[in-house]
Amino acid sequence: MKVLVLGAGVIGVTTAYYLARAGHEVTVIDRQSSAGLETSFANAGEISPGYASPWAGPGVPLKAFKWLTMKNGPLVIHPKADPAMWRWMFQMLRNCNKTSYRINKSRMVRLAEYSRDCLRALRHDIGLAYDERQQGTLQLFRQSKQLENAAADIAILKEFGVPFEMLDPAGCVAAEPALALVRGKIAGGLRLPGDETGDCYMFTQKLAGICESLGVRFLHNVTIEKLVVGDTKLNHVVTTSGLLSADAVVVACGSYSTSLMKDIGVSLPVYPVKGYSITLPIADPAAAPVSTVMDETYKIAITRLGDRIRVGGTAELSGFNLELNSARRRTLEHSVSDLFPGAGDLARSTFWTGLRPMTPDGTPVIGPTSIRNLYLNTGHGTLGWTMACGAGRLLSDMLNGAPPEIDATDYALRRYL
Repeated sequence: MKVLVLGAGVIGVTTAYYLARAGHEVTVIDRQSSAGLETSFANAGEISPGYASPWAGPGVPLKAFKWLTMKNGPLVIHPKADPAMWRWMFQMLRNCNKTSYRINKSRMVRLAEYSRDCLRALRHDIGLAYDERQQGTLQLFRQSKQLENAAADIAILKEFGVPFEMLDPAGCVAAEPALALVRGKIAGGLRLPGDETGDCYMFTQKLAGICESLGVRFLHNVTIEKLVVGDTKLNHVVTTSGLLSADAVVVACGSYSTSLMKDIGVSLPVYPVKGYSITLPIADPAAAPVSTVMDETYKIAITRLGDRIRVGGTAELSGFNLELNSARRRTLEHSVSDLFPGAGDLARSTFWTGLRPMTPDGTPVIGPTSIRNLYLNTGHGTLGWTMACGAGRLLSDMLNGAPPEIDATDYALRRYL
């Protein structure tokens, strides 16, 4: 089968890999000069099945108000005359209840756990190296109230058999020795030993090379202009290099998937949530994190990637604006310098932003559409790196007509219909 994959981020490239391995003739189209140059480029580096949670949950509206008024808060909203923004926020608010949270988190954990297993198998099969570590995630609580609020998440972790450890301050220091310097700021932590870390861009680039060795063709510097649909089938894709057609087309364009689908009359509830990161060289290895520490107060992940520290987080609703906001940089710098003083050289840090493709319920959209040869693999939000291999494998199985290894029915777009 000839398959077009639209988008060469980590989602598009992993999808192409599994399709090629299954024997399909795959072409990947992307407007950038190589793979992984947009949202996959400098994310937080976490592969965090245990931390997979929807943003929409009980009490979030009140928390959001506090975050908006908090110095170095994790949330920023720039209201726009954009119906899609307001519709997305309204849909998200509808998911801010216990029942929806439990359903959505269980969906996300199921996929994230499966994806981590797929990544491990892939790494074993092809021997990729991408500054990876398998030393867990420490969700760090500065306040005792945050420890109490973790109870709902822990119940779901237990249900799915996800290993975890509740730690007191001494336990947090044992897991991350550099925290000894700031022990007085720690109320406790939730450690997820099955989580991993790694450089998503490095992985995507190397996997793209493996894909090429399997016969995948990459068309870079090519812009996708629109999709053209007949009665019930996608006829071709209009690009700046001409018309392209295939037996099946997979849309994996992140936040930009929404406009492509809208033009053919398909409503896709994916909206960009802007995130930021800084990457700084390690100045003192003993003062740096061992793996990933999630600063729960500021919703910022601090991750060791080889000889670098990646600090990523914040959520900004501002449409498709890619300007770098210096206030967000100060928030990232505050978190890493507050918890790991002297660990990295902030004067030599690089600053980056990307648009996370978010659904209102936090769960990605993976699977067929009402157009019989058109599929979606998007909406992974902050967990694109975590879910990439599992999502790519599921999509490949769907095109092959093979039963997926996990229940994938509730990832389809029809849950919104």
